[in-house]
Amino acid sequence: MDWQELTDLTHGQSFVVERVRLASSGIVVEGQFEPPQLAQLSADDQVFVAAFVRSHGSIKEMERIFGVSYPTIKSRLNRIAEHLDFVDTDPAPTGADVVDRLRRGEISVEEALAELEGIR
Repeated sequence: MDWQELTDLTHGQSFVVERVRLASSGIVVEGQFEPPQLAQLSADDQVFVAAFVRSHGSIKEMERIFGVSYPTIKSRLNRIAEHLDFVDTDPAPTGADVVDRLRRGEISVEEALAELEGIR
């Protein structure tokens, strides 16, 4: 069974995977695993995301593929984006990060103290 069949089976309701078997070795892992975020999208949205990636993010190409307008593509991308968590690519520094920078001489004691005050 692939993710699309599973998504169809659950009718978009959330689900938890409790058993995973590695096909190549037969090793089984049991527990509670959330399926990947993209697998939790509807089958239509999964196809849309795959097309977007294959078109290298070209909205013009998406307009051509799906035969719809720019605003329609943007609206659908925005709707899908609401269902996905994004990784923070610039997380706030931790106290340990500040101390490391201080040790390396990248910041002064005063700057380190100011940053540590801001973290609290």
